[in-house]
Amino acid sequence: VQLQASGGGLVQAGGSLRLSCAASGGTFRRYDMGWFRQAPGKEREFVAAIRWTGGSTYYADSVKGRLIMSRDNAKNAMYLQMNSLKPEDTAVYYCAAGKFGAYTYWGQGTLVTVSS
Repeated sequence: VQLQASGGGLVQAGGSLRLSCAASGGTFRRYDMGWFRQAPGKEREFVAAIRWTGGSTYYADSVKGRLIMSRDNAKNAMYLQMNSLKPEDTAVYYCAAGKFGAYTYWGQGTLVTVSS
């Protein structure tokens, strides 16, 4: 499975962005999916995840109520709607696919920069 993340950019604090992750080369609908991020000088951290069965979503406490993850199995894509962005959301965002909590496939990352 190949993953391609896109949609990053520069936005002011309080603004919104929508990240996309396009998948190819596999049975997308059978994979759990996740978003992770890595800020400069920090380790990669979990942001959000969605199950392939039932579509349950999970979020890091730091993004609850502001970020919304969704998937469209018909389009082999998933999304991360990011609202009320804060400077501390600045990071490279990665999409991942595989088994929940143990993802096998990773995208190349897309940079989100939130200015204050």
